Amino acid sequence: MSEIHDDFDSPWKTAIEEYFEEFMLFFFSIAYIDIDWHRGYQFLDKELQQVVQDAALGRRHADKLVQVWRNNGDEEWVLAHVEVQGQHETNFARRMYIYNYRLFDRYDKYVASLVVLGDESNKWRPNQFNYNLWDCKVDFQFPIVKLLDYGKRWAALEADDNPFATVVMAHLKAQETQHNPEERKVVKFYLARRLYERGYDREHIIKLFRFIDWVMKLPKTLEEAFWQDLHEYEEARQMPYVTSVERIGIEKGREEGREEGRQEEAQKNLLKLLQHRFGPLHAEVQARLQQLTVEQIDRLFDIALTVNSMAEFTNQLFAIGHDATT
Repeated sequence: MSEIHDDFDSPWKTAIEEYFEEFMLFFFSIAYIDIDWHRGYQFLDKELQQVVQDAALGRRHADKLVQVWRNNGDEEWVLAHVEVQGQHETNFARRMYIYNYRLFDRYDKYVASLVVLGDESNKWRPNQFNYNLWDCKVDFQFPIVKLLDYGKRWAALEADDNPFATVVMAHLKAQETQHNPEERKVVKFYLARRLYERGYDREHIIKLFRFIDWVMKLPKTLEEAFWQDLHEYEEARQMPYVTSVERIGIEKGREEGREEGRQEEAQKNLLKLLQHRFGPLHAEVQARLQQLTVEQIDRLFDIALTVNSMAEFTNQLFAIGHDATT
């Protein structure tokens, strides 16, 4: 049976956005205790992209920048840079150091780099970057969480009501079953059934099922069989939560997530090309690129290859941007 190509990026981003407090409690308890959750928090994703967009990028599942307030009595906010890394990257620790000092330099606030490693290599555990030149020393260390380690704590995951217990279980089983769709169907149904058995309310069942469904894709025939099994289970419990109209919304959300991922990738590729040809880009140009569709970015990619100056490209960019808003 052929390998299933899973999408981890969008569901991880969505899960962190919807359950950030639970994410911190599950993975980074020291930081969780020090954050004043009563004051709320703010995601700064666009700001993060402006700071790090010209750095070398590896494949990641998610990266988020969050403004939080400390719980130590001081009127002080700090930044949490969260990264879920999907595969081995040679210079990963160096990149985390670069992101950290760029964010510190921009905001003049403390920055905590927090990493979840979702790759399949048990040996790869980067958690520091350092060098020493003439007694001038840099020693940057950051906490990491290895998702593979949770495979040894499966019983604890099953008993945990934190939403990220479900997220980790689905992530690990998606990796384990990428060559075995039949087994994946069985495990996917088990994880979906567990949501009801743990007593989650309708909203949480739908949100967490969306993650399970997103990362545990099935071939069409098995997908239909899975939905039939889930429909019968819901009918028996008189809880038609995800097999009614919600299925349409979940599938639409999954497609929108994939489109968002394609858009981000297209933007990154175009930015790299422009910087290679013309050097650093004006912030207004970067902001305009973020407003365009994948099709518009594709058109601009061809233009970027042929124009002789950044001014020529900018004229084309703002013309396309104007067409998109009229």
